[in-house]
Amino acid sequence: MLNNAYCSDKYQYTMGKSFYETGRKDEKAIFNLFYRKAPENNNWAVVSGTQEVIEMVRHLGEADEEFFGKFLPGDEYREFRNYLSKMKFTGNVYVMREGEIVFPNQPIITVEAPLIEAQVLETPMLCIMNHQMAVATKASRVCRATNRPVSEFGSRRAHGPWAAVYGAKAAIIAGCAATSNILTGVENGVPSTGTMAHSFITSYGSSVKGEYDAFCDYIRTHMGENLILLIDTYDTLKCGIVNAIRAFKDNGIDDSYPGGYGIRLDSGDLAYLSVKVRKILDSHGMTGCRIFATNGLDEYLITDLERQGACIDSYGVGDAIATSKAAPCFGNVYKLVEIGGEPVLKRSEDTIKLINPGFQITYRIIKDDPEYGELYKADVTCLRGDDTSRRIEAGETFTIYDEQDRFKYKTFEAGTYRYRTLQHQVIKDGEDISEKHSLLEKKAFYDNTLAHFSRSERRLINPHYFKVDISEELRATKISILERINREIAALKLD
Repeated sequence: MLNNAYCSDKYQYTMGKSFYETGRKDEKAIFNLFYRKAPENNNWAVVSGTQEVIEMVRHLGEADEEFFGKFLPGDEYREFRNYLSKMKFTGNVYVMREGEIVFPNQPIITVEAPLIEAQVLETPMLCIMNHQMAVATKASRVCRATNRPVSEFGSRRAHGPWAAVYGAKAAIIAGCAATSNILTGVENGVPSTGTMAHSFITSYGSSVKGEYDAFCDYIRTHMGENLILLIDTYDTLKCGIVNAIRAFKDNGIDDSYPGGYGIRLDSGDLAYLSVKVRKILDSHGMTGCRIFATNGLDEYLITDLERQGACIDSYGVGDAIATSKAAPCFGNVYKLVEIGGEPVLKRSEDTIKLINPGFQITYRIIKDDPEYGELYKADVTCLRGDDTSRRIEAGETFTIYDEQDRFKYKTFEAGTYRYRTLQHQVIKDGEDISEKHSLLEKKAFYDNTLAHFSRSERRLINPHYFKVDISEELRATKISILERINREIAALKLD
């Protein structure tokens, strides 16, 4: 198996050599992993992948000198190669929980470590987080399009086995009821789901009788399990549903069957066919027979199917989730925010790339609403230990201002709010101290978190934007660095 800690870019190690040879390798650095804009005009994203990041960090230092010699050859690298072969991670890592809902510019992962150790984690960490958060955020969108169950069926379209397994995990965290991927199921202690393909039916010969025989054999060999028959191999309405009803009845399957039963539609006009099939099933006393739909679905198609009154009880979604098809590249970045105790930032030519400096922590502010109960009202990211952070943790009155419009502000009075911190330490001095959660616990955490946002913030199209701000102290720190840089730039001249 590949050691993911070394799924890296070479420049992480060319920079590392410079840090090593100039005596800066042990200088204390803080890096933040965050994103600037959510895909598809979404209001927010879903965190997934931090468990694999923790595992990746633990494997740093397990490669020998021969490995490093393959991409850092030559005598000039000999001493550095020896150092790398023994370099373990000795720092601290803070992360948001998997299933957390995160907004732009908030630190999802913070690494506090010797400079060289923190730097070489950039590429593998982004590889893990960008993949899983793309899938999780898309799965959240698809599942929010309906109140009915959605299963993830995208392994065959995923960008490799690794992507299939962890993508399915991310999809379940963000709302999917099940996955077809057996390895994801086995690794996480959850059942996988699936019944039959068209090849099962055509293996009985291309005939109407062959379809009936296939249905009967499947029922007999899976008695006691959930029975779903695929009915569009030849003609959904003229023979598929007829053979399914015959096979169910001939094998004693009706609404009293404890395992549950149904049919699957995988082609054609799903809205029209589902309504017709529902009427046929009901007319034969099979009101408990469920209708499952697949075929290139995403959140937009599901929304439209439900608008048309489709009689579909659950959905199977493949590549739209597994590859985050509409937005396959998630935008997490990994930036240095503090070095040697001094906050630093990247200014850049693009305004959106201006980052928040310093060692940060995010608080989610909670208030009780008389109509909707406990709701999240705002997020504020502070410098750890600054005055706003102290006030929040002490339950005192505090005010947050919109960074772009100082006339927009919100005051939270003492005694009217609660808070929770979004980042938690998972690695301390190189040791894994993380609290372990099962996949279903992560899914439950996501479901609970989502329920505390207002309905307008959860909608897919033009969502109401949740209040996300930074503390006055963080803003002042950023402005002071920018002003100093501007003065230095203005004074800079060529001799």
